[in-house]
Amino acid sequence: IIFPQIILNVVIAAVSSVRCFFPPSSFFPSSLLNLFLPSLVLMKQAEPVDESSVKKMILTFEKRSYKNQELRIKFPDNPEKFMETELDLNDIIQEMHVIATMPDLYHLLVELNAVHSLLSLLTVVDLLQELTDIDTLQESDEGAEVLVDALLEGQVVALLVQNMERLDEQVKEEADGIYNTLAITENMSEFRPGLCTEAAQQGLMQWLLKRIKAKMPFDANKLYCSEILAILLQNNDNTRELLGEMDGIDVLLQQLSVFKRHNPSTAEEQEMMENLFDALCSCLMLPANRDRFLRGEGLQLMNLMLREKKMSRTSAMKVLDHGMIGQEGADNCHKFVDILGLRTIFPLFMKTPKKMKKAAASEKEHEEHVGSIIASMLRNLKSQQRSRLLNKFTENDCEKVDRLMELHFKYLEAVQQADKRIEGEKHEMVRRGEILDDILEDEFYLRRLDAGLFVLQLICYIMVEISNSGISQLQQRVHQILNLRGGSVKVVRHIMREYAESIGDGKSDEFKEAERKRIMDLVENF
Repeated sequence: IIFPQIILNVVIAAVSSVRCFFPPSSFFPSSLLNLFLPSLVLMKQAEPVDESSVKKMILTFEKRSYKNQELRIKFPDNPEKFMETELDLNDIIQEMHVIATMPDLYHLLVELNAVHSLLSLLTVVDLLQELTDIDTLQESDEGAEVLVDALLEGQVVALLVQNMERLDEQVKEEADGIYNTLAITENMSEFRPGLCTEAAQQGLMQWLLKRIKAKMPFDANKLYCSEILAILLQNNDNTRELLGEMDGIDVLLQQLSVFKRHNPSTAEEQEMMENLFDALCSCLMLPANRDRFLRGEGLQLMNLMLREKKMSRTSAMKVLDHGMIGQEGADNCHKFVDILGLRTIFPLFMKTPKKMKKAAASEKEHEEHVGSIIASMLRNLKSQQRSRLLNKFTENDCEKVDRLMELHFKYLEAVQQADKRIEGEKHEMVRRGEILDDILEDEFYLRRLDAGLFVLQLICYIMVEISNSGISQLQQRVHQILNLRGGSVKVVRHIMREYAESIGDGKSDEFKEAERKRIMDLVENF
């Protein structure tokens, strides 16, 4: 009974070693490894693990790794000479997976200089993935910090990218290796968000863009690449700039153009599409990328998506919002009018599509993006393009003003109800002797925004802009409907003052002050 088990272990170890250290070979079919690997796990006898046994394990790994490297250098063209050391090394690597269950002992990996050896071996990708699992890292902050520091010092991302470059995704095990490698980068970036810039600069950004645009069938790895890309770009101007310099905006637009006339075929493909849209929105937060988006005909693509009425429509509108907002969006606003975007956006303003819910988007989200796009155009457009926009509000007996006022009262009511609930909570807290600090006030303000305050602010901004346009017909219609429905100029002015106070996060003090003055001048003449 013992003899076949020994033979089986040798075969599995040999297949696993050759699969990891050499290119795909017909002598070792991947199906063999998949068939036998579960048996290996079952045959392993559980042993008690403590600091002493982990030290012993690491030292054994170091010794076997050194011996294997030595023989590989000595006999590079004669694998038979170092095959036995391959088997021994594979055995100890399998045993070391148990360390991933004990993050408080991670410091031993660093103290005994095992990290450098681990990084030099492709075979340990799945081990590193277990060691950096975010749940495991959070079990012991101290152990996790030590391990992550050592990995970064060893240029872990650059080494992992080099490994991915030479893997063949047509082979299942190597495709799995890429997936596990991406998991390592996700785990580490979640544990320490600041490393995203370093990871991107060490070749990960370039590799991700190359993999995303590769002409390969959609699979789990492409989905994961889109997710990692979106993570790298979150709140990070350095990575946004790097992507722009690598012509990444064009790559994103090319990949998204597939969904112009066709819906994603699976839920996973839809998730990838949303990740790419999120990545594009993040990139557009950087002014330099707005110009790249404009030159790459991003506006034309988004405008077509709005017309085609596919699942991409909601996200396309979000991209337009990001591309046109603020003074940096002025060029995009003018171009949008030039490509007849007003014909696309105003039907969406007049009527929220019923299919919005199917696309996992809320009615409020739709009306917020449409309102923001129109507000951005009113802020940025000059001369002829501005006249074309204002003329839209006078068409068909000012029907767009009527719709604007309908939205005003809809969101005013929603915000007033939220304010009433919040005031009740504040009163109850004061009665109990609790202190209303700045943190609580911020929470209450976020709740008001979530209830619809931001949309209401956008609607009121459009109201005061068109009322100051010099077209008396528009100002009269706004005030006429306000009076008919018991509205108040005073309420609109209060909303706009609150909006002016909160404007311009991340902007210079000069810009904030100038923008506040511009808005308050509009309010005074409303």
